[in-house]
Amino acid sequence: MISHPSRHCTVELQALPSRIRQVRRIISAQLRYWHLDPLIDQATLGVTELLTNVHRHAGPDKMCTVEIELLLDRLTVSVHDHDPHLPQVCEADPVATCGRGLALVAAVSESWGARPQGEHGKVVWFTLPAPSPTTAQEPGPEYRVEDAFPELTEPASPVDRRTARHAPARSAVVG
Repeated sequence: MISHPSRHCTVELQALPSRIRQVRRIISAQLRYWHLDPLIDQATLGVTELLTNVHRHAGPDKMCTVEIELLLDRLTVSVHDHDPHLPQVCEADPVATCGRGLALVAAVSESWGARPQGEHGKVVWFTLPAPSPTTAQEPGPEYRVEDAFPELTEPASPVDRRTARHAPARSAVVG
């Protein structure tokens, strides 16, 4: 039995560089929540390219909607904008600094495409094969606080509160 046959996430935004970074973080977090960590790099690269196209080519408002949907064994990422012109893959000049976005999407995805939405613009999408639930939830390395901070395992000595000083703050990022 499939407990979550369909999962869906939608984000509406103005395709500006700062918002594109936020969408990448949202998609990464959502894929982690769905235990689809192996798809994060491909999905964020693909959506970055599609949103960059909206930023460069769509109308002045640059409003769009990003949707990610997991249906059984397939993740679909789509971007809807209000520009009716369908994108075309072109062969970029070897020294050009742009013009490779759709080719990158095609390279990292299982399939991709674009469809007109009449007067409402278009949708550009790509799909990625989702790993099976058994491979999607492989256990990660075990992290123990004691390994990073051995002094926390030592027995605490009595503290004289009149002379006690706070230890400097520490932080650690794991993974």
